[in-house]
Amino acid sequence: MKAEIISIGDELLIGQTINTNAAWLGQELSLRGIPIVQGITITDTVSAIRNAIDDGFKRVDLLILTGGLGPTKDDITKKVISDYFNAELVIDEPTLVRVRNYFLERGRPMLDINIQQAAVPKGTQVLINNNGTAPGMWLERDGKILISLPGVPYEMKAIMLDAGFPKLANRYEKSQLFYKTILTQGIGESTIADMMQDWETEIRARDFGLAYLPSPGQVRIRLSSPNGQQDEAVIDDYFKILANKIPRNVFGFGDVSLSEVVGDLLRNQNKTVSTAESCTGGALATALVSISGSSDYFQGSFITYSNKLKNQVLNVPMDLFTTVGAVSQEVVEIMASEARKKLDTDFCLSVSGIAGPNGGTNEKPIGTVWVGLATKNKVIARKYLFGNNRERNVQLSVLYGLNMLRCELLGILDEKK
Repeated sequence: MKAEIISIGDELLIGQTINTNAAWLGQELSLRGIPIVQGITITDTVSAIRNAIDDGFKRVDLLILTGGLGPTKDDITKKVISDYFNAELVIDEPTLVRVRNYFLERGRPMLDINIQQAAVPKGTQVLINNNGTAPGMWLERDGKILISLPGVPYEMKAIMLDAGFPKLANRYEKSQLFYKTILTQGIGESTIADMMQDWETEIRARDFGLAYLPSPGQVRIRLSSPNGQQDEAVIDDYFKILANKIPRNVFGFGDVSLSEVVGDLLRNQNKTVSTAESCTGGALATALVSISGSSDYFQGSFITYSNKLKNQVLNVPMDLFTTVGAVSQEVVEIMASEARKKLDTDFCLSVSGIAGPNGGTNEKPIGTVWVGLATKNKVIARKYLFGNNRERNVQLSVLYGLNMLRCELLGILDEKK
């Protein structure tokens, strides 16, 4: 079985909404051994939707559509599907009961227009939506399957996990493709490829797939085997070679986040952490507390954005701001050290930088960031030059800070850098 993902919505085409649905579906289908031939985004018109279905069924056995299933007149996907399959719209009574209960539980009136949420093309196998009013729909013709889903991400995901994927699992023979992913931080894909040439050559000689999947500050490396899970141990051995070569950069496997890895290390070692932040404005603390149970190890944060607060709260001498500046080794070291003492933690991460797009100089261009790490016995600071994108500079500051702490917890931090 091969699949195609069709995303419907003008808001996706004009960039008003990021198409996270297609990314999630692609990942989940791949994990289940269903290859994706194509993914397209189309406008909300009858001709565009109908043509996409027609063309898609020429290529694949499974089409998954997202979007256009709401109660308003501009949500036309259901009507197009009804006409395509030559099946009149009928009210699905179990769905109507769920729609009524949805409004009743929220104390909201149910309008006549909401009744149409329970209308589906005759012959549809309804995929229950426990998080909204628009059901998922499963239709078949000539051995081919069309699944239509609401565009709201959390509704779409729940429908597929609860109903869509289980039904698919009963209908197709899984592909033998097997893959695993290793996660790196602070090293570029070209650098990895250059230092691991022999490793890469051997992998490709075995007919394994090798893909570098970069994102700001991180590179995911995926190894895949056409022979299925029987090659899992071999792939693990290749990953061990890479991890031993760049231990300060490899932080995990699969979909784990750097925040999770750091959190687990802190919890397992019964250690605590705090932050003192300037240019990141609390983003570092947010990353740490994004993990459930982070109260086990995270104590708090000082967001000292102004020089005045750095002085009053963290005892940074005022003369440093005129001699070396707020974005300096001296300042982040004091920030980390003082915050650690005040919050009584084992570690403290500090950040001060020029996020941009304004404020850069020849000596300190936009993207200059200092990250500090204080322990009970030492203070370390690192300087980075990230670039001129404000959002990315904040993101990178967080990632480099977290990885700095990870390396210290593992006893592999290179203090000379």
